Amino acid sequence: MLEKVPMFSRLSDRQLRGLTRDAKERTYAEGSVIVKQGDVGAGFYLLLDGRVDVRRKGRRLATLEVGQFFGEMALFDEQPRSADVVAAAPTRCLILTKWAFWAFATGQPAVLRDILQEMARRLSETNRSLTE
Repeated sequence: MLEKVPMFSRLSDRQLRGLTRDAKERTYAEGSVIVKQGDVGAGFYLLLDGRVDVRRKGRRLATLEVGQFFGEMALFDEQPRSADVVAAAPTRCLILTKWAFWAFATGQPAVLRDILQEMARRLSETNRSLTE
């Protein structure tokens, strides 16, 4: 499923295997807080099973389902989480910590270039949609 994540879509199968070598799977019961608004993020989460609600100040902003993800910016910055993410059903996630990501990506400029190009493309799309 990681190959369907836009940020990682340009990586080869070999690179994806290397990236996930140190990733962990974790399960969450319904109602469990997976990430808390204001906490410094430590990683990226990909939903393998279940669904989650993204909430800010108790208000649901979005529901994410299998194959969707959150926390990608935590791989690159030290900013606090912008919302709570709560399991809306029994949920299983693949978690890639920033330390595992950088251990993999360090010394692989082609991987970093591909990821940054995709992030820049997505940012440009977002900017265009906000100005239209």
